[in-house]
Amino acid sequence: MKNLVSILVLVFAFTFTTQAQKKRGDRGSKLTIEQQTTLAVKKMTLVLDLSNKQQLQIKPIVMSKITDRKDFLEKRKTAKANKEKLTSDEVFAIKNKQLDHQIIMKNSIKNILNKEQFERFEKMQKNRMKMAKHKMKGKKRGNKSQQNK
Repeated sequence: MKNLVSILVLVFAFTFTTQAQKKRGDRGSKLTIEQQTTLAVKKMTLVLDLSNKQQLQIKPIVMSKITDRKDFLEKRKTAKANKEKLTSDEVFAIKNKQLDHQIIMKNSIKNILNKEQFERFEKMQKNRMKMAKHKMKGKKRGNKSQQNK
């Protein structure tokens, strides 16, 4: 009887855990580009102590970045749905374009922020990159374990 109860508890715990993970996957951005931009600028204002003038100058830069990212993700999603693979030239072009946009954004923001704010912005970007790399490693491990099943 004790074995049966312990097995049932494990089954329920496992079921609840997988259900919670499925719900987390639906957290995708339901916000509009304008809403995402406003939130991003407000976060930057809190971290970098931006003035109203700086907020107005940064808002279009952030909006273009969010728009580009959303377009890229939509294209990637449709390509994945159609099971299309990118050629090496296409991958190179995409990565080259992304790096060009990063350089332009960095230079634009550098012109808007003062030296102290820009240093904090750089730290913020480095931390964001570390978190993204860490998150991608976790996703790759998760995909490999799913493929092995």
